[in-house]
Amino acid sequence: MQSAVTDVIRIGGIELRFLVDETQGSGDLVIFEMTIQPNARVPVPHYHREVDEVIYGLSGTLTGQINGETHELRAGDCTLIPRGAVHHAENRHSEAARALIVLNPGSIGRAYFEEIAKAVSGPGKPDPARLTEIMLRHGLVPA
Repeated sequence: MQSAVTDVIRIGGIELRFLVDETQGSGDLVIFEMTIQPNARVPVPHYHREVDEVIYGLSGTLTGQINGETHELRAGDCTLIPRGAVHHAENRHSEAARALIVLNPGSIGRAYFEEIAKAVSGPGKPDPARLTEIMLRHGLVPA
C-alpha cells in the first residue's frame, strides 16, 4: 500500500497539506487539506477546464462564489464545483477556515501550487502575467 503524501505548501495565509498528489496512483485524483487564515489573499476567480472540485468543510467558514452565487461553507458542508464553473473562495471570518479538497482528474496538483508559491514569494507584488501563465498551463482560467 502506497503511503499518503503529507508535505505542506504555504502561499501567504493559505496552507495546503497534501494527502494524495498527482504523482500517486493513476494521477486521476488529488486530495489536500486547505487552511485559509482570516482575510488571506486568495486566488482570483477562475474556472477549471477539465477538473471537477469537491470542497468539504472541516472547521471555520469559507465564503465562496460559484457562477456568481454566494455560498457559506461550514464544518460538515460539501460543495461540488463542476469543471467550467467560475468560482472563488475567501475567509471573511475571525478564525481560520479548513476544508478538504478533492480534484478529479488530478491535473491540478502539487506542481501547480509549488509554482504559484514560488511566484508570489519574492519581494514586491507578484507579476499578474506570470501568475496567469502558470494558471493557464495547469488548466485554470482566470475569469
